[in-house]
Amino acid sequence: MNKKYKNVFNALEKDPAVAKNLFIRSRLMIEIREYIQKNKLTQKEASIKTGVTQPRISDLMRGKIDLFTIDTLVSMLEKLGIDVDVTLTRAA
Repeated sequence: MNKKYKNVFNALEKDPAVAKNLFIRSRLMIEIREYIQKNKLTQKEASIKTGVTQPRISDLMRGKIDLFTIDTLVSMLEKLGIDVDVTLTRAA
């Protein structure tokens, strides 16, 4: 029997809270990466706009999710002019 998962993180993590945190961080990282690519920013330009170092942008572009917190990613998005909104729903 094949078990179906909502996303890859649910398949990789037994703890649903950890899986959700990874999913949220990945979505935020993707948004930042897409902004950088769409606007053809260099890593240096992106670092200045987001208020982090160029090596941090490099880590983000390479998908090093374990190096970023939700707080840091939200701050970076806000500095790029991207508003982060939260929707909460009760689990079934």
